[in-house]
Amino acid sequence: MASRPVPEPIAPGQESVWDYPRPPALVASDELVTVVLGGVEICETTTSWRVLETSHPPTYYLPRTAFREGALVPARGSSFCEWKGEASYLDLVGGTTVAPRAAWYYPQPTPRYAALRHHVALYPAMVDRCLVDGELVGPQPGGFYGGWITSNVVGPFKGGPGSNGW
Repeated sequence: MASRPVPEPIAPGQESVWDYPRPPALVASDELVTVVLGGVEICETTTSWRVLETSHPPTYYLPRTAFREGALVPARGSSFCEWKGEASYLDLVGGTTVAPRAAWYYPQPTPRYAALRHHVALYPAMVDRCLVDGELVGPQPGGFYGGWITSNVVGPFKGGPGSNGW
């Protein structure tokens, strides 16, 4: 197993992903979250959940009801999270653009994460842009995880080369 990297220094108002717990914490957020795909705003909400897990930037779970009608289309396949349970996938649609399997949700999350029911997470790298309180979100490194990087979270972040053992 790779040794734990040295956490980056934090400034006032920032969080270190190395202070996040395992199993992950579920934290309500009232930040304004906006998602754009195909030049169309497909989601806007001020009620979301952040999942905070050691070494990962937050993953935002957005209410299904905040998505534009037709933006969420069932997709094939599933995956399993040891904490949250079995995930199902969605294609995201904005205008004429389709982002295949760009989002996921937990139809029956484990009891600890029951609040995630009827919420959707997505990969920021697979849409035009995600904004949190007006700030452009950066995607978590690699293609597997769905963390959202903003200026108020510091790493280093799992997902890049050499981080598999963290």
